[in-house]
Amino acid sequence: DQLGTDRTHASDAYDTKHPVYRSIAALSKLTKSHPALRDGTQIERFAEGSVYATSRIDTRRPYEYLVASNNGTSPRKVQLTTESADMDFRTLYGGSGTVRSGKDRRVTVTVPALSSIVLKADRTVAAPAAKPAISIEAPAAGATGTVEITADVDGGQLNRVVFAAQVGNGKWKTLGSADHAPYKVTQYLDGTVKAGTPLRYKAVVVDRTGRTAGALASTTAGQTPPKPKPVAVERDRAVVHYQRPDGDYEGWQLKSGEKTAEFIGRDAYGAFAWIDLEKGTESVPYTVEKNGTADGPQRTIDLGVTGQVWIEQGKDGQTAEAPEAPPQDTTKAVLNYHRPDGNYDGWGLHTWTGAKEPTDWSKPLTPVKKDAYGVTFEVPLVDGATTLSYILHKGDEKDLPSDQSLDLATYGHEVWMLGGKPGYLLPQTGGGAAPDLSKAEAQWIDADTVVWKVKTTDATSQQLVYAQKGGISVVDGALSDEGQWLRLTQSALSDAQKAKYPHLKDYPAFTVDARDRDRVRASLRGQLVATQRAANGALLAATGVQTAGILDDLYGKKAASAELGPVFRKSTPTLSVWAPTARTVSLELDGRTHPMKRDDRTGVWSVTGKKDWRGKPYRYAVTVWAPTVQKLVTNKVTDPYSTALTADSARSLVVDLTDPKLAPRGWSGLKKPAATPLRDAQIQELHVRDFSVTDRTAKHPGEYLAFTDTGSKGMKHLKKLADSGTSYVHLLPVFDIGTIPEKKKDQQKPACDLHVYAPDSEEQQACVSEAAAKDGFNWGYDPLHYTVPEGSYASDPDGTKRTVEFRQMVQGLNRAGLRTVMDVVYNHTVASGQDDKSVLDRIVPGYYQRLLEDGAVATSTCCANTAPENT
Repeated sequence: DQLGTDRTHASDAYDTKHPVYRSIAALSKLTKSHPALRDGTQIERFAEGSVYATSRIDTRRPYEYLVASNNGTSPRKVQLTTESADMDFRTLYGGSGTVRSGKDRRVTVTVPALSSIVLKADRTVAAPAAKPAISIEAPAAGATGTVEITADVDGGQLNRVVFAAQVGNGKWKTLGSADHAPYKVTQYLDGTVKAGTPLRYKAVVVDRTGRTAGALASTTAGQTPPKPKPVAVERDRAVVHYQRPDGDYEGWQLKSGEKTAEFIGRDAYGAFAWIDLEKGTESVPYTVEKNGTADGPQRTIDLGVTGQVWIEQGKDGQTAEAPEAPPQDTTKAVLNYHRPDGNYDGWGLHTWTGAKEPTDWSKPLTPVKKDAYGVTFEVPLVDGATTLSYILHKGDEKDLPSDQSLDLATYGHEVWMLGGKPGYLLPQTGGGAAPDLSKAEAQWIDADTVVWKVKTTDATSQQLVYAQKGGISVVDGALSDEGQWLRLTQSALSDAQKAKYPHLKDYPAFTVDARDRDRVRASLRGQLVATQRAANGALLAATGVQTAGILDDLYGKKAASAELGPVFRKSTPTLSVWAPTARTVSLELDGRTHPMKRDDRTGVWSVTGKKDWRGKPYRYAVTVWAPTVQKLVTNKVTDPYSTALTADSARSLVVDLTDPKLAPRGWSGLKKPAATPLRDAQIQELHVRDFSVTDRTAKHPGEYLAFTDTGSKGMKHLKKLADSGTSYVHLLPVFDIGTIPEKKKDQQKPACDLHVYAPDSEEQQACVSEAAAKDGFNWGYDPLHYTVPEGSYASDPDGTKRTVEFRQMVQGLNRAGLRTVMDVVYNHTVASGQDDKSVLDRIVPGYYQRLLEDGAVATSTCCANTAPENT
C-alpha cells in the first residue's frame, strides 16, 4: 500500500487535488515566476542542525532571494547573512510578512517545522564599490593524480572565477569555473604527465558588472604512482580487537550491517569479536556499540590489506598492525576452543607428535579453564617441538574428521579454534588468492559449456582468458597479461550433458556469452585460462582448461572420417595430421620444410607431395601451446598414423601398405585356418623375442622370421599344438615399442654369467637390472606407434622390412595351422606431455590422454592413460 492510504500501486494515483500535487504545483508556479530560484547563483548562508539556508541571485536582475528549510520537528529562529544592509525581505512562500537586514547585513527569520520559506529583497543588490582582486594557489610541487587549484577573491560581487591550465608546452585548456566561494576546481594528472613537467595555472574573476582580474601560478608534476592492482582475498572472517583500559567489555558489540557479535574473545591486547564473511566480500564497515551508543565512528576493514584490526576506546583510528605482545611460553601449546552450542561436556584433546606426554584416546587432556570464548587446553611440549598433532573429540565423535597438526613456526604457541571449522580463527595468516595455472581444473565440454568446481556469488564473475602466443602467468596474485576474454554466465548442465558426463553432474556450469562465441575457435589455439574475479576486478581463482569435450564438439565428429597419415592416390601421397589446437603445422621431408594447410572444419592439416616422396623419412613440426611446460613450443614429431618408421622411431616413412613390394611371396593367396569360435578356442600366448631367442635350432632367433623357420624346435612344437587343437597364437604387443633399442648393436646384455650364481641368489637380478633399460627385452606394454610393427624383432629396423617380416611371421603361423591375434594396449602410451617419446600429446596436448580432475594425466594403468571416450 502507499504510505498513509489503503491504495496500492495497481490503482491510478494521479490526483490534482492531492496535497503533494498541490505543493509541487505551488513550488513550480513560484520558481516559474522567479527564475533566480531555479538557476541563479547560489550562496550558502547557514548549515546547522535541522536548518539549511542559501541566497539565490540572478546576475542579470540582481534581486536577492533567501531560501531556508527546516527538517526538524520544531520551528527554528536563525540569523542569515545577506548581500545588503538595511534591505527589506518580503516572504513569498511558507508564511507572510517582511524582515529587514541590519547594518551588519544580517536578518533574523523563523523557519517553521518540517517546512521551507522563501523571501525576496525589495531592491536589487547595490553595485560593488571595488573591483575584484584575485590570487591563485597551485598544487604543491610533485603533484600527481587528482590535484586541487584554489583562488581567493576580494571585492566585486556575484563573482565568477574561470580556471585554465597548461601542461608542459601544450595548449591552455579550461578546467572549469566556480561562481561562489570557496573558488576551486580539480585537475587529473595521469601517467602521461612525466615527473618534472611544468604546470601553469591561470584564474580570471568576473564580477556582476563585468569587471575582471586575473592571476597566475605554476608548479611541477611528480612521479605518478603505479595504479594498484585490485586485491583478491579469501577470508572467512573479519576480527576486531578492542581495548578498554577498565577491562569492562560487558554489553559491547561489534556491528556490521545486519550482523552482530559479542566481544567474547580475550587475548593480551584486550577483547575481540569476529564476523563471518560472504565469499567475494572486499571490505567490512563496522561500529563498536553498547545500547546504541558507538565508541568512535564507523570504520572499515579493507580485506585486501588485512582480516583483523586493533582499536582503542575513545580513539577514532584503527591499525592493521598487531601491537607488540608479551613473549609466548614455548614450552607449551595453548589451544582455545569455541563451540557455537556452548556445550563442552566430555570434550577433550588427544595429542601425540610434539606432546611431552602423548595421551591415550580414552584419556584425553581436559580443559584448564573456561571463559566467555570457550575452553582452553594447555599441552606441554617436548624440547625442540615444531608441530603438535592433536584431535579434539568426545568419545568417538571428532570435532574434525581428519588428524590435525599445529605448525608452531607458522601459528605460534597459542591459537583460537572454532568448533567444526578447519584452520584457526587466530592468528590469521595469508588470505590472498592462490591461482595455479599448472593445473587444469576447468573443463570445456562443448562449444557453449564450461564446468568448473568454483564457488560463485552474485559479486563474482567468470571468464575464459586466452593468448594465442601464450605469456600469461600469475604475478603477485594477478595475471601478467589479461589476454582476450570470453565472458561466462552462470547456468546449469542439461540432462543430456549430465548423462554424457555423469562425473561432472554436480559441478557448477557456465555458458559462453553469445557475444563472444565467434572467437571460441581462435581461443583454442593458444594458452587458455579460466578465471574468477571479484567485483573490483581482483583475481580470485585461475586455472588451465581441459578442452577434449569442445574439441570433439567442434572438430572430432567431422574429423572422424578423415584419412590421416600417408594416403596415396595414383601414386601421389598426401600426408595429413589432426591438430586442431596448433598454431602452425609443417612437414619436414628430404631436408626441406613444406607448409601444411589447415581445414578449419575438421582441424586436419594436409600437404600433397610428389611421387618421389615415396619411401622418404619425414616428421611434423607442430607449433602448439603445451600446458605441461606453460609455453608455446614447436614439437618435431613423428606421425601417429605412421605406416613405417626408421630405426628407433626417429622418423616416419612415406609408405603405402598396399605396395606390392611389401607383400611376401604367396601373401595374396594365403589360406588361413578356419576361425574357431572363441567359446571353443584354445590359445597359446607368445612373446615374439622369447619364443626363439635362445632356440639354437632357429635361423632367426628373437625375430619375426623365426616363425618361418619350420625346422626349429619352436615351430615344430607350435605345429604339434595346432594338430592337438590349439587354434590361436596370441602375440604379446608387437606394435612399435618405446623402450627397446631397435639396432642390435645398441642393445646391452647382462655383464655376467648367470649360471655361476646359486639358484636363490639375488645376484642374477642385480646383474640383469643393470642392463634392463637398454637390453633387447620388454613385455611390450610401452606403445609408441600403434600402426607400425616393432623394429627390434626385424632383421633391419630401418625401413619396411619390419612390415614385410611381420607378414611373413603371420604367414608362417597360418601355414602351421594357427591363426594369429595381437595383444593391444590402447589404454595407455609410453609417455605424455613434452617427453621425447610422447607422440599424441605433443600434437594435441590434453586430448588423447585421460586427465584427472586437476588436469594431471591419469596413470591407473601404470603409465599415461589414454582417453578412448574422446572421439
